[in-house]
Amino acid sequence: MTTMQTHTLAVPGVDLVYDVRGPLPPAGGHPVLLMIGQPMAAEGFTALAPHFSDRTVVTYDPRGLGRSVRTDGRTDHTPQQQAADLHLLIEALGAGSVDVFASSGGAVTALELVAAYPGDVLTLVAHEPPINAVLPDADAAERARAGFYDAYQAKGAGAGMAAFIAMTSWQGEFTDAYFAQPTPDPAMFGMSTDDDGTRDDPLLSKNSWAITDYRPDTGLLAAAPTRIVIAVGEESAGTYTARTAHGMAAALGQQAVVFPSHHGGFLGGEFGYAGKPEEFAVRLREVLDAG
Repeated sequence: MTTMQTHTLAVPGVDLVYDVRGPLPPAGGHPVLLMIGQPMAAEGFTALAPHFSDRTVVTYDPRGLGRSVRTDGRTDHTPQQQAADLHLLIEALGAGSVDVFASSGGAVTALELVAAYPGDVLTLVAHEPPINAVLPDADAAERARAGFYDAYQAKGAGAGMAAFIAMTSWQGEFTDAYFAQPTPDPAMFGMSTDDDGTRDDPLLSKNSWAITDYRPDTGLLAAAPTRIVIAVGEESAGTYTARTAHGMAAALGQQAVVFPSHHGGFLGGEFGYAGKPEEFAVRLREVLDAG
């Protein structure tokens, strides 16, 4: 069993906490494998990381999330700031360029990392990046996002999450039929209607809107030496993040590579969102080794 060591890297505005499984510098001829999410922190990779015991795997808590306490007085989560943090983390590892598996908002951060610091990443597997700009119905997607934000502001986390689930499980473009639906009841998803009064959830507030508002620079991405693979879950077909994955792949002149399960396909039951981590790991290894 690979031992995990936890470290803290002090960078401007935050103490970044990261975990290292395996030796530094890495052994066996493989580069470090960095796994990142957003707003998910390092704990989201506890089921996936052990399947790569032959590699050095690094996970981290993004700025202001989990254990990474920020001191810059801000609450927004931007791909640009997170990419700058990751650049400093990769430098601190002292192991050269890395491979990256990035999911959801973490995939958006990773695309910005490649664009801004093209020498940092050898292969990027970007799993279902939620980028509105690559959708034909981008304006409607922004309206749908505003819908779950409004529900959160009005009634709290349960209502906001119920509306978020309704948005992310909708099949196809956000049409008039989508907006004509009644506001979903949290009880439909087994969630409480209690409201604790907080409104700073990184998923349901506006704190992470910069993620879905991100506009990728395809010219910079194409010019980078990084091999970029856009991934999509086989069970995600037709949903918001599957459509953004296919849109991002098309913007790069490629087709999305299909992975097992859904948006959280690498999860082992954390957050009540079980995927198929063993099958997912097999597919991820195939894609990484193909590079």
